[in-house]
Amino acid sequence: MPFDEFDREQAILLELGSSGRVTVSELAERFGVSTVTVRKDLDALERRTLLRRIRGGAVSVGVPDEGAFQNRLHHAAAAKQAIARAAAGIVGNGDVVALDSSSTCFYLAQELVDRRNLVVVTNGLRSASLLMEESSALVFLPGGVLRRAAASVVGPIGDVLAGRGRIGKGFFGVAGLSIEHGLMDVAPEEAQAKAQLVGACNEVYGLFDASKIGRFALHPFVATGGIDALYTDDAIDPAVVAEWGRAGVPVRTVAVPEGAS
Repeated sequence: MPFDEFDREQAILLELGSSGRVTVSELAERFGVSTVTVRKDLDALERRTLLRRIRGGAVSVGVPDEGAFQNRLHHAAAAKQAIARAAAGIVGNGDVVALDSSSTCFYLAQELVDRRNLVVVTNGLRSASLLMEESSALVFLPGGVLRRAAASVVGPIGDVLAGRGRIGKGFFGVAGLSIEHGLMDVAPEEAQAKAQLVGACNEVYGLFDASKIGRFALHPFVATGGIDALYTDDAIDPAVVAEWGRAGVPVRTVAVPEGAS
């Protein structure tokens, strides 16, 4: 499946975060697009101060991760908000829930600010800050290493969670998913943190906009058999819904308001 503009931008920022430098020729080959298209992508990211252009490529400016989260937050925002509203319907007062650092879970956090006696375990800095400022929830933020690309905390958070009881429901965004591998992320440290959260949850729910179907991702964090349900928007192919249903995972689709982006 070809990379769209959003996919290319995220891949560029991830590569800059790991190696600090990208070249036009290598990116063109990786994405299967022209060098002209890659240069336009790099120019667009430079205008948002997410990288610095150099001859033949670009280098990190040291703080691209902030923009990476903002890109995700605004991509398919209406669909993510609709998905978050639907998922919030299974969270009651007094529940103990886990939210990962995904933008969809940030929108879910917005939907949960009025819940009473809520306990939230999250590695997402944005969700933790929102709930701290706008809700009465008890927020548990495991310690670890700050990862700016996801505005998250990663590391051996499973050690912190061990022996502290079970989390009722866990909600997780994805970079990609498949019947064969379950829910996946592109960053190994992010997948590790999600897997550790999953291990403490009685129920696991995947939240994603329909554009994630067929997208490339490397690192599974929960197998198909460990997923209780998926929430997505109604742009998903019905054949994909049926496929997951045959695998024993219900897919709950929500309508996105017409004209919303």
